[in-house]
Amino acid sequence: MTAALAETEARLADLATTRKVMAELAPAGSQPAPLETNTAYQAIVNSFNQHPDQEFRARELHELLGMPTDEASVNITRSRYQKRT
Repeated sequence: MTAALAETEARLADLATTRKVMAELAPAGSQPAPLETNTAYQAIVNSFNQHPDQEFRARELHELLGMPTDEASVNITRSRYQKRT
């Protein structure tokens, strides 16, 4: 048990050292970059949320969101996001 405790304390000391090094390497006052949330999926969900009573066709969504309107792109959206009842 004593050996396990000593090993754990050594790992904690290593982690503290790593934290100090990382803090020194990061620019002062910097914040982590926000996660990218503006995905096509999120844009489509937002459109549905903004217009809850409106039914959209896949091509209409693409036009509304400025997405490509070629048949292949529209078919991908159609297959992924079709309303399942």
